[in-house]
Amino acid sequence: MFRSLQHPGVVAITLAAAGILMITNGIRLANGLFLGPINTSTGLGIASLSLAMAIGQFFWGAVQPVTGALSDRFGPRPVLLGGVVLMAVATAITPLMNSTWGLALTLGVLSAAGSGAASFSVLIGAAAQRMPAESRGTASGVINAGGSFGQFVFAPIAQKLIQSLGWMGAMWSMALITLAALPLVGKLTANTQAPQASATPDGGMRQALKDAFRDPSYGLLHLGFFTCGFHIAFLVTHLPGEVDLCGLPPSVASWSLAIIGLTNIAGSLYAGASVTKYRSKYVLAVMYGSRAVLVAAYLLLPKTEWTFYAFAAGLGFTWLATVPPTATLVGKLFGTRYLATLFGMTLLSHQIGGFLGAWLGGLAITRMGDYSWMWYADMALALGAALVNLPIREAAMPKPAVA
Repeated sequence: MFRSLQHPGVVAITLAAAGILMITNGIRLANGLFLGPINTSTGLGIASLSLAMAIGQFFWGAVQPVTGALSDRFGPRPVLLGGVVLMAVATAITPLMNSTWGLALTLGVLSAAGSGAASFSVLIGAAAQRMPAESRGTASGVINAGGSFGQFVFAPIAQKLIQSLGWMGAMWSMALITLAALPLVGKLTANTQAPQASATPDGGMRQALKDAFRDPSYGLLHLGFFTCGFHIAFLVTHLPGEVDLCGLPPSVASWSLAIIGLTNIAGSLYAGASVTKYRSKYVLAVMYGSRAVLVAAYLLLPKTEWTFYAFAAGLGFTWLATVPPTATLVGKLFGTRYLATLFGMTLLSHQIGGFLGAWLGGLAITRMGDYSWMWYADMALALGAALVNLPIREAAMPKPAVA
């Protein structure tokens, strides 16, 4: 599986990018654990706080095409350094806010912008431009696994910090931990090799965007990734609330999120290896289809802690494992010269879905008292995403050479 990473410097680049994503994504995905404590402390209401976090879901995606374009133009180092510092500062000042719009500014705009600048589009784009083509699929799986490992690590840490220090002390602790990503930026960007030329003549970023949006396959990829965002944001924001509705302790939610992160490490590595053997569109179709089956099974099973853990384990295998095949498809269709920008645009679609998943979940629990209709919508969207990936234009995988 890792043979393609055995080129000089590729391992160091891959692990540095994975480490950065472990910190920024792990802390970001633990924010849902703060929803209940912030509501108890401020009395702002679940619906209002869900809106603030939904803004964060959208903004995290909205900044990625912008930061991707800046990285393609000026290099990833200043973008990543600025993103890490902004995320740390925004997390540190969040406890000073006592209104919905104050929290929307810190968690929803500033922290999301910082974590988005130091996330998938810039990291995968920077790594892809610094390694040979045969290493990119596996490397993207390892980088993605870093983000999943961060979720496994930071979900229980955040829960323990909230219990021991309160949500404000936990936020300040997370701000300090975020700064640990700064040395890794230097490791990733130490190789100053210029971006590799694309397979087609370079007409500039504007032409690359025009060509991409004229391609129906790129649009279909966006539709599938929209569903992925809806699903993930709904769960990371409202899984603690679902656990509470079932009369289970908060630790079930934090451990479920940790299990999702742990199993997605395996899923991400498997996805990275799979795209070197199978067409990425088929890998995506299977992943999205499996989510519909898992949600249906969850709804039919008794709501015990082991049901949540089993659901988390099954779901986690595909959680963010959609990133390697999606990024690989973008690279196959349009080359790597503007990969950070073009993949950033797909992440924007992902987070439009994320905004709706987080926000509509808050409306559902406030107006209907449970999340039933959100689960039904989740299943329908997952089935739709599986289908829309099938017509994507992707060349057949080359047959292995005969000895």
